[in-house]
Amino acid sequence: MTGDVVNLRQFRKRRERTEKEKQAEQNRITFGRTKAEKSLTQALNDKAETRLDQGRLERPSADETDGDKN
Repeated sequence: MTGDVVNLRQFRKRRERTEKEKQAEQNRITFGRTKAEKSLTQALNDKAETRLDQGRLERPSADETDGDKN
């Protein structure tokens, strides 16, 4: 019934190291893009938005977007 003896200090340090590594990986994904990749993503998003707007049956007029301000 004896379990393994665990040094809690080492356990905490190991856990913190793995959490920091996970955060670093997420940051590399989020912020580690080149300018070309960012501009490509922006262009693709703009193109998708334009295609979505082209599919509308009727476009809201300027009066409808401002709401009822009579």
